[in-house]
Amino acid sequence: MNEDLKLLARELEELRDPDAAAAMSAYQRNQFPFLGVRTPLRRQVLKSFLAAHQPKKEWIPLLWEMPEREYQYCGVDIAQSLRKKLEPADLPMIETCITRHSWWDTVDLLAASVAGFLLRKYPELQPEYGEKWLYSDNMWLNRTAILFQLHYKEATDERLLYNYIREHASSNEFFIQKAIGWALREYSKSNPASVAAFIEQEELKPLSRREGLKWLMRAEKTK
Repeated sequence: MNEDLKLLARELEELRDPDAAAAMSAYQRNQFPFLGVRTPLRRQVLKSFLAAHQPKKEWIPLLWEMPEREYQYCGVDIAQSLRKKLEPADLPMIETCITRHSWWDTVDLLAASVAGFLLRKYPELQPEYGEKWLYSDNMWLNRTAILFQLHYKEATDERLLYNYIREHASSNEFFIQKAIGWALREYSKSNPASVAAFIEQEELKPLSRREGLKWLMRAEKTK
């Protein structure tokens, strides 16, 4: 392990709480072991650590190799803090993190806040990576393709978003149906008429349709 990360690991290990770890693991369907360090405390520890140690992107994949889930959370936080310094050559690293120890709690932040940030900064890469993820055998990369424009608002490539949704609209996978609904709901805040028409015209799964209409229905009630 990197010497700097050993210091971070030591600080987090000192806060290990088996009871909290069991509850946190159960909340994530026992997908991963946890130290039991709650989010506010974990972020406080990481903030203090980063104040004394300049963050490095090389730490991100190293944190993904560590067993407890809090280390991947630290990796996500570091990736977000460094995203303005990341370059196209770093996208494969982010992609690897998306496909390893995969669950919504890390994938969604990496998809929308890191990969999405890079693809907005370098839009010429959107077709290459977007289609690669869209047609991947990895469901989490499919979800990433649908979600990477989540924070683009008016800058959303509508044609791209709708085409990607159509490719997976018939999926029976919960996380894909949910991603479609989430992407539509967020875009409806910027272009409500377009999203309403899309949902009306397309054959979407009930979950995707319900999630996609949430903001529109709420906005309608407040008129």
